[in-house]
Amino acid sequence: MADFNRSKKKVCMMCTGQTVDYKDSETLRKYTNEKGKIVPRRVTGNCALHQRYISKQVKRARAIALMPYSN
Repeated sequence: MADFNRSKKKVCMMCTGQTVDYKDSETLRKYTNEKGKIVPRRVTGNCALHQRYISKQVKRARAIALMPYSN
């Protein structure tokens, strides 16, 4: 019996070596949708530790006006 609905497990990009900082708004835009909401873990493939880190960095970037709260 074949599993047609199973997709390949996504790998956390931060665990593989990519760095994200609140000052790099272009990289942070990959983790937000077009409305400015933070994309969930199941979509990005991040581990729980790095998803919390990314959300904290997005919120910092919003607070100092590097990223908008909404579009």
